[in-house]
Amino acid sequence: MEKKYDVTALGELLIDFTENGTSSQGNPILEANPGGAPCNVLAMLAKLGKKPAFIGKVGDDQFGHMLKETIDAAGIDSGNLILDRDVHTTLAFVHTFPGGDRDFSFYRNPGADMMLRKDEIQEERIRASKIFHFGTLSSTHEGVREATHHAVRLAKGSGALISFDPNLREPLWASLDDAKKAIEYGFEHCDILKISDNELTFMTGETDYDKAARMIKEKYGIPLLFATLGKNGSMAYYKDLCVSVGPFLQENTIETTGAGDTFTGCVLNAVLDMGIEDLTEEKLSAMLTFANAGASLITTRRGALKVMPERGEIEALIAQRS
Repeated sequence: MEKKYDVTALGELLIDFTENGTSSQGNPILEANPGGAPCNVLAMLAKLGKKPAFIGKVGDDQFGHMLKETIDAAGIDSGNLILDRDVHTTLAFVHTFPGGDRDFSFYRNPGADMMLRKDEIQEERIRASKIFHFGTLSSTHEGVREATHHAVRLAKGSGALISFDPNLREPLWASLDDAKKAIEYGFEHCDILKISDNELTFMTGETDYDKAARMIKEKYGIPLLFATLGKNGSMAYYKDLCVSVGPFLQENTIETTGAGDTFTGCVLNAVLDMGIEDLTEEKLSAMLTFANAGASLITTRRGALKVMPERGEIEALIAQRS
């Protein structure tokens, strides 16, 4: 079958309400930013000239229509985006701390993204994809978890590479044991893993991130693992290689929402260009450098999906370091 999509992702598409100043009455002003990790990844890929597609569900409401228009405008195929008439679009409120770190409050009990069913997946879209990408927010509830596992099986069967980012959001889980099981499922099925420093510790108990990453790669036989370490840059693990690249720190960081997704979009773009068969230390270093620079740029902007950096911006930032 012709692989007409470079990356198809399944999961959440939602509104991130982010702080944007204070009103004349002293109240916080919240900006409705389109978001959701899988579509953030796809938006970065579209900026880099790739053909992405999305599978998910939003409410048939004001925010749901806004999100569909947004991903259409971003160049993401929305043919398998379903509008639910009964359940509203999921909302997330992002609380930003000094330095850019953040916390989330979700209005998702239920939210439309968790109502996706197995029989609503257009299977031909997955079969026509080179890479299938997912996270764990589509495994917090039974119906959408069944849909996610079905999609992973289809992708595996069609020869697609499987990309996984745990994107752990602890408040969304009734039990953290369930969260660990969902992450382990991703480990067991992925070819490409992007995992953050806090998730490495969550899954292994190790605060030595290098040791934790090696433990996971070896235990689950993951071909290509990327570990993002915030202000300490990132690392790549491939066969016997381990490559580390420092960060591009920004003086004008606003918040870190979408930084990991921007990173993931950049490295998946590199995998599409290079494959995962013959990666060298030089290639891995180039991957990490480009992805770190892209992630750095998004921290200077509110939201992520609509403001992904251009290739030229990323290359210009890298050139400043040379």
